[in-house]
Amino acid sequence: MRNTLFAVAFGMATLTAVAGCEQSSAPSVTEPVTASPAPLATTDHPAFTLVDVNGVERSLDEWSGRPRLLNFWATWCAPCRREIPLLKAMQEAQGEDGIQIIGIAVDFAEEVSAYAEKAEFNYPILVGQEDAMAVAESSGVDFIGMPFTMILSADGELLGSHMGEIHQQHLDSIADVLAQLGRGDIDKATAREALYSM
Repeated sequence: MRNTLFAVAFGMATLTAVAGCEQSSAPSVTEPVTASPAPLATTDHPAFTLVDVNGVERSLDEWSGRPRLLNFWATWCAPCRREIPLLKAMQEAQGEDGIQIIGIAVDFAEEVSAYAEKAEFNYPILVGQEDAMAVAESSGVDFIGMPFTMILSADGELLGSHMGEIHQQHLDSIADVLAQLGRGDIDKATAREALYSM
């Protein structure tokens, strides 16, 4: 009931139908939702502070110097839950110097904490409700629901986004583009174009 009230309060009842999220803890039996990255209206450097699952304030700047994926999700969103094993595997492969994944749960803190215990995340999970939504909306992308992923360069500049469920081929492409950018093989404009055409 609390999830339903939260979703309605933020207009997510309509949005989840578009993005494929379901307000249920049971696994989804629908087909995976795929979506192309949305065009970016800005190339700003997002900045925010949210609490983690332990209630500690964490700033995005904490991970400066590394490319970052900001993955917006919720415990009641089936496509979001399907992404988590892929994101954990990517974080494991990237190690301490590669891409940093940051999960941003648009959900109730106690439900995220309970879910996090089972999921055994190997990347930081930040939690918020209105504040987390504001972070997503700050991207300048027409945010329509979850899951939603923002792709940032090592200096924190917004390079691209992906709406809907992210699959292994998307993560492989993102990692390749960010690796090329990190080596200096491509510039940011080329990286944005490559991410947009994923």
